[in-house]
Amino acid sequence: MDKSQLEQVDDTLWRIPPKGKMRVPVLIFADEALIDEMDDKVAEQAANVTTLPGIVGACYVMPDAHWGYGFPIGGVAAFDPKLGGVISAGGVGFDISCGVRTLETGLRREHIEPIRKTLAEALISAVPVGVGSQGQIRLDDKEMVAMLSGGAQWAVERGWGRQEDLERIEENGRMAGADPSQVSKKARERQRREMGTLGSGNHYLEIQEVEQIYDLEVAGVFGLHQGDIVVTIHCGSRGLGHQIGTEFLKKMQKAAKEAGIDLPDRELACAPLDSPVGKSYLGAMRAGINCALANREIITHLVRQVFSHFFPEADLRLIYDVSHNTCKQEIHQIEGQRREVFVHRKGATRAFGPGHPAIPEVFRKVGQPVIIGGSMGTASYILVGTAEGEKKSLSSACHGAGRRLSRRQAHRTWQGQRIITDLERQGVIVRSPSYRGVAEEAPGAYKDVDAVVQAADRAGLARLVARLRPLVCIKG
Repeated sequence: MDKSQLEQVDDTLWRIPPKGKMRVPVLIFADEALIDEMDDKVAEQAANVTTLPGIVGACYVMPDAHWGYGFPIGGVAAFDPKLGGVISAGGVGFDISCGVRTLETGLRREHIEPIRKTLAEALISAVPVGVGSQGQIRLDDKEMVAMLSGGAQWAVERGWGRQEDLERIEENGRMAGADPSQVSKKARERQRREMGTLGSGNHYLEIQEVEQIYDLEVAGVFGLHQGDIVVTIHCGSRGLGHQIGTEFLKKMQKAAKEAGIDLPDRELACAPLDSPVGKSYLGAMRAGINCALANREIITHLVRQVFSHFFPEADLRLIYDVSHNTCKQEIHQIEGQRREVFVHRKGATRAFGPGHPAIPEVFRKVGQPVIIGGSMGTASYILVGTAEGEKKSLSSACHGAGRRLSRRQAHRTWQGQRIITDLERQGVIVRSPSYRGVAEEAPGAYKDVDAVVQAADRAGLARLVARLRPLVCIKG
């Protein structure tokens, strides 16, 4: 990124002051090396976001940020409906409520090592992966509506999950305000056979070892100990979320024009929050969030079944589930005022600090678990939200490593089979139905997750708790 357009505030904070049609500044959280690696398009897109009506505070950019559709991935922005605030499908993303959850197993490395390959094969057989993958669950119209309304709570009621999981999921596993009637027939058809499936792209299911603990007290509250085996699931709302995003982008282009909103980029298509299109999208998006929460809960059920076959004594307890492609109505202290705003987090996760009422009581004393996934074959991290993050970034943190190269560039650079072989030599078993998919998700196609997480920690967005090393990676 061209640093001449930036004001350096400190070692991990850079600012683009308001100019032209910008209503608020851009704040970028990154060290100098990450700024140098970040593409100029990130700054351009973030500055464009600040021109939208009703934006308050700033457009916040996370350390893993890279170019996206409309908003940069890793972009956070809040809009006040009292100031004519808008909602943008591009500010949520196509994979609505794509997110990650981690489960503790009570197992250690010596338990799984003798059967690691067998376990990998069992997981890829039990959890459908890949483009267009379909599961054993088929939803009729009635069950589709129930799922879109009920989220993970619906899955638990149907026997695909545990009641105790719900308190460890954002919104207790069910996003209020969902309106299934705003989800098109085509979107529903795409999802009818996709519940309990991982999908493709950067989605994964990993068996990981807790390699390092940075904060013993918080790790203890989370139930993490060095040497523990955990399972992490990363996926979202599959075809349904993508269809919702595609359809509403077209509707929002028309709505923005009718509202007299001057868009610097057509990809920033949006609608006033209080408009018919804005309200319709909120209802559909919230239904998409419920779809993703239900999907991850069903996959968790399938994973538990596999582990119970090999380890009847194992109890896979959910640590936490966070989403990173959402727009949520929240109350924040912004510019000295307590405001009710709609916070877009695209490729960014909530990171509420100690005492926040929206996080489970078991974590309230220390703060919310923040799960940051690495790229295939690299470490992942668990952090904890901070009190200072509320002022710095609307309690938001990064969600992963962030891409360096496009999928097309990665496919031209690496061979999937070679990557699988190389990672196995490093102790990571990879299973995937697609060599191309593996090449597109090559570790070298992503930024250094260690550097990204260190920047988030130093910036005060979230604090390091544990480092997780992958042992088995099931890749779409």
